[in-house]
Amino acid sequence: MVNEIIKRSIIGIAFGGFFTFIAITIMKFLHLQSTVDEIWLHMSASLILGIYFGISSFILDSNIGSPLKKTVIHFCLSLIVYLCIALPVGWVPSTAFYIFMGVVLFTIIYILFWTGAYLYYRKQAITMNEHLQQKD
Repeated sequence: MVNEIIKRSIIGIAFGGFFTFIAITIMKFLHLQSTVDEIWLHMSASLILGIYFGISSFILDSNIGSPLKKTVIHFCLSLIVYLCIALPVGWVPSTAFYIFMGVVLFTIIYILFWTGAYLYYRKQAITMNEHLQQKD
C-alpha cells in the first residue's frame, strides 16, 4: 500500500511538473516576465495538485459503492482541494464571479477527463470480450 501511494504521488508530481513546464513555455514565447518566487509558488501548487490527483485515484479504485458514488465523491473532494489551492495562489481571483467561473471550468475539464477515461476503459472491455469470444 505504501509503495502504491509513493508510486501514485510520483506520477502526480510528474503530471504537475509537465503542466508547469507547459505554462512556463507559454510564458517564454509570449515574452512574459515572472519572478523566481512566483514560479516557485505556482510550481509548488501544481505539484501538490498532482500529488492529490495521484493519491485521490484510490477513491475510484475503492469498494465504497457504485461507480457514480465514487465519481461524485472524487469530484466534490477534488473541487474543494482545487479551490483551496487555486484561490490563495491566485489562479482564481477571490470574487464570486471568478469563483463560479473557476468551478464551471474545473467541471468542464473534469468531465472531459472522465469521458476520456470512460471511453478508454469501455474500449478495453470490448477488446477483452472480443478476445475471450475468439478463444471459444
